[in-house]
Amino acid sequence: MPRGSSSKRERQYEHIKESAQDRGESTGRAKEIAARTVNKERARSGESKTAGRTSTQDMSSGKRGGQRSGQGSQGPTYDQLYEEAKRRNIHGRSDMNKQQLRQALDK
Repeated sequence: MPRGSSSKRERQYEHIKESAQDRGESTGRAKEIAARTVNKERARSGESKTAGRTSTQDMSSGKRGGQRSGQGSQGPTYDQLYEEAKRRNIHGRSDMNKQQLRQALDK
C-alpha cells in the first residue's frame, strides 16, 4: 500500500487480497490485484497525486462486478453465448455446445 493511505483503503486492500487468495491466486498475484484495485479507486476519488485516464473515466470496480467476464483468452462463456443466441432467436440453441453456439452466432 502507498504511504499515507487511509485505514479504509488498508482494509479494502486486505479484503481484496484475501478474496483473491480464496479464489486460488498466488500471494504475489493477490497482492498485485489488490494494489491495482485500491490504487484505481484512490485515483477515482481524488486521493492520489496522479491518475491515468482509464482510472478516472472507467466504471468503478464495484459497479463493474463481472460485466467484463468473457473477454479473456477463452472468449465469452457458454451462458453469455446462449443468452445472445436466445436474443437472436436461434433455433436449437438448447442442444448446442459452446463451439456450436459460437458458430451459429458467427453466421
